[in-house]
Parts: sequence; structure tokens; C-alpha cells
Amino acid sequence: MMKFTKQNFFFLVGGMIIYVADIVVDIWVASRYFCQGQYSWSILILCFRSLSSTITQIFSYEWFKNDWEGTDTGKLKLVFLVHLFHCGIFMRYWFALKYGCQAAFKQTSSRGASEADPSNFIQKQAIDAVTDINMLRVFKTFLETTPQLFLQIYILMEHGKTHVYQYAAIMMSFCGISLSMVDYQISLRKSLPDKDEFCVLSKFVYLFYKLLTITSWILSISLITLDSVRISVILLICLWICGFTWTLKQHTTFCKSKKMEYLYRTVVGIILIFSFFNIKGRRTKVCISIYYATHTVVTLGILLVYMFYKPFIIKEICFTIVSILTISSLVLGIIFLVVYYSHFHPTTYCRPQEYSDEIDGVTGQKVRVKTGRFQNFLMQ
Repeated sequence: MMKFTKQNFFFLVGGMIIYVADIVVDIWVASRYFCQGQYSWSILILCFRSLSSTITQIFSYEWFKNDWEGTDTGKLKLVFLVHLFHCGIFMRYWFALKYGCQAAFKQTSSRGASEADPSNFIQKQAIDAVTDINMLRVFKTFLETTPQLFLQIYILMEHGKTHVYQYAAIMMSFCGISLSMVDYQISLRKSLPDKDEFCVLSKFVYLFYKLLTITSWILSISLITLDSVRISVILLICLWICGFTWTLKQHTTFCKSKKMEYLYRTVVGIILIFSFFNIKGRRTKVCISIYYATHTVVTLGILLVYMFYKPFIIKEICFTIVSILTISSLVLGIIFLVVYYSHFHPTTYCRPQEYSDEIDGVTGQKVRVKTGRFQNFLMQ
């Protein structure tokens, strides 16, 4: 098992600061739009925020309930109240900071020691706590941060007027997406025994691959929305239906209850609108090729439609800038994708299982260890 280091602890603190700052910026931007009479933008921002917060609280509480099964019901009632007031993520941050501080600054772990060893037990608690937070942040990223980024870019393209709070919202969205993607991959490598360490270079390659492909796709959708909001909505719904259907065919088993499983599949369908999501830990070469080939064709199709059917728009500087950014980010994103999967992506894949066999460093015997949620929740 990999160690929870001081660097991981500082990343955890930084993630918490950005999480709080993102909430503050969202409230600031929504209030500014409201004061300017742009009620629809204000309501949309608050809706994105409320939806993502509600869904993450539901998953967080369910995970607490599953992990604490058989414990004091009074403790679960308190956890329920905390999540009811949308503070569940802060409870998780408190546990993560508590275990993370002990693992990074107070504990020493000997390689090969059993999980029952106190130092290794603290390490596992710290890694599991941070892993759950990063999983929830992935949900938040695609339920709130990415739609928020799309909305702000669309408003800038539609009205042309810029304000400080708009740039603040865009910057926070990019920071949120970046940190969420990298932190998630770090947790993935630490939580699964068949994953290699995530080195600095691979972090940057992975970050640029995700960030550039998502940016290109958001700009493409923004161009469609400029021409017709209805067509944009229809496209997004069709993409969600395709993603949801694919998730159904994968027969995911992430949640214990059927209702939560369908909620999970619904969320994965939304994630697939913006980025590729591997939910079974299997080889993804064909799937990821089809996914990004489709994105490329749709993006080029949108630009060609504007060139041949909206020639007057081409003369506008805004369209030229957006087109260049869309194409360049798409090309660079695909290049980083190829580089990442050619040189940095692990060649071994995780098969979902409830228990794994590990060697006890003291007795040398095999010990059955219950696997974490990552065995059924993978993003690559």
C-alpha cells in the first residue's frame, strides 16, 4: 500500500480552500447577476450549485451508512442531519484532515507490514477518506463546475461585455476541474494495488489532456447555443441518453441499492457528456477512440455549419478567436491523450471484486481484505 505523504496532505488542504472559494465565487456571481436584473443567469448558477450539492450529499451519506453499518444509530442520525444541511463534505474533510495529519506527520509505515499494523491502518484510513472526497468532487465537477464554465463562456460570447466576477467564475471553474482531475488520479493510483505511482510529468500530461478536450467541447457547445438554445439542449439530452444507455449496458454495480445505482448511472451519463469515463476498469482503447472521434466530428461539423450557413458571423473577431481556440485545444488535447495512453497509462486493469488477497508482512499468510469503492468506480 502506498503512503499518504505530506505533499498529499497539503494538496488536501489546497483542495478544501478551493472548494470553499468556489462556493463564495458562485454566490458572488449569482448576486451580481441578480442585481443587474439577469435573473435567469442567477437562477441557473444557483440551480447548478443546488443540484450538485444535493447529489453529492446523497452519495456521501450512503457511503457513511454503508461504512458504518452495524454501528450506533444515533451517530448515523447525526450524520444524516449534517448532510441534510449540505455540510457532509465538510465532515469528510474533517476526517480526512484528522487521519491525513496523523499519517503524514505522526506515523511511520514499514513496507510489507500488515493492514492490522497501527501505522498502516492510519495510512489506509487517510487514503480512503481522501479518496471518497475526490470521488465526490468528480461528481461536483461535472454537475456544477463544468456547466458553470459553459454558462459563463456562453454569456461572454453572447453579450461581449466582461466583468471581473465573470473572469473570477471562469478561473475558479478551471481551477476546480484541474484540481479535481489530478487529485482523482492520485487517489486512484494510491487506492488500487495494480496502478503505478502518478509522477509529475504524467500529472501534467493527464491534466492537459482532460482540460483541453473539455474546453474544446464546451466552446463547441457554446457556439451551438449562440445559434439556437433549443438545438443545444436537444444535443445535450441526446448525448446524456447515449451515455446513460451505455452505462446500463455495462451493468454497473457501484451502489448497494437499485435506486442509488440508477442515480449513479444518471450522473455517469452527465459526466460522459463532457469527458470519457471508464466505469469497469477494462481496456478502453476502442471506447475512448470512438468517444473522442465523435467529439471531433461534431466539433468540426459545428464550425463548418457556421462557415457555410452563417458566413456573416465569420467576419466577427469573436468567432475567429473562438474557432482558433476550439480547434487548437482539440488538437492539443488529442495529442496529450495519445501521449498519456502511450507512455503513462497503466497497462494493468482492475477487475471489480469485493475482497482481495494480500500477504501479511508478519505471518507471510494471505489475508482477505475488503476492497474500496474504487474497484467499481474508475475514471481514466
